[in-house]
Amino acid sequence: MKSYTVQEINEVLKGVIFGSTSQTITAPEQLEVATDSEISFIGNKKYEKLWSTSKACVAVVNEDISIEPGENRAFIKVKNADLAMSQVLELFAHPMPQFYVDIHPTAVVDKSATIGSGTKIGAGCYVGPNVKIGENAIIYPNVTILDECTIGKNTVLWSGTVVRERCHIGNDCIIHPNATIGADGFGFRPCPQRGLVKIPQIGNVIIGNNVEIGANSCVDRGKFSSTVLGDGCKIDNLVQIGHNSKLGRFCIMAGHSGLAGSVTLGDGVIIGGSASIKDHATLGSGAIVGAGSGVTCDVPAGKTVLGYPAVEARDALKQWAILKRLVNDSKK
Repeated sequence: MKSYTVQEINEVLKGVIFGSTSQTITAPEQLEVATDSEISFIGNKKYEKLWSTSKACVAVVNEDISIEPGENRAFIKVKNADLAMSQVLELFAHPMPQFYVDIHPTAVVDKSATIGSGTKIGAGCYVGPNVKIGENAIIYPNVTILDECTIGKNTVLWSGTVVRERCHIGNDCIIHPNATIGADGFGFRPCPQRGLVKIPQIGNVIIGNNVEIGANSCVDRGKFSSTVLGDGCKIDNLVQIGHNSKLGRFCIMAGHSGLAGSVTLGDGVIIGGSASIKDHATLGSGAIVGAGSGVTCDVPAGKTVLGYPAVEARDALKQWAILKRLVNDSKK
């Protein structure tokens, strides 16, 4: 089991220690359930009140904290406790699953595929014709990579991931279990003779560098050209990205949210959980969509929208206040 002193942890965080403790730190934990050998975090002043009842011996805190650590307890003051938390978690992280051979004997790798040095391919994987995988990628068991795909260096594909033909994933990406990259877009048209006719989806998916896609999410291939995710995008679990959508850099989509076809997101767009975006809508850079909202039209850069249908946040809050007053008045 890993353990550290408060001084050893601070060597990584480069903060300032206030107070002192003789306890050895064995794990990170949230304030409410931490034991006296664990380290916790206070990233917002509203959580300061929890410190008095917490048993944690150390907390990583922001510089503006207004309470004292107490007897045999310590604070490590940093500029951003949330970012420092990620460094502490790395210290205590368990090792990744091990590979004992670079390419497992049960993996099927086409002879025309190019595999970079240091890449690991697990049991039951399929790597199709003319696939190119960069250096030091990790392909966990039961991943499927179909014809003519490219996977960048240091990228990790977790078990159950399917990368359909001609799709491209950049460097340093993480694709979590059972995600599907390049499924057919949802395209059908009514036909008097044949009912619903499937529209062929002949494009692909292009994913930039440092992108993370959560478990059971789906990025559909383009109907004509490409569905594109820019560098640094972070996609949660159970997210749907429709065909020919274009995401700029560093966009965030929370769980159960979805883009219909041909949606365009600028850089740094944030979409809350269970929000849905109508086809062909454009959301400008820095736009924010509140959880559960339904966007039916374009959203200007930097605007926050809420509700169903989504409107500018200030207007939504006014509407909700009026509805609340009407309900209260009706009860009188």
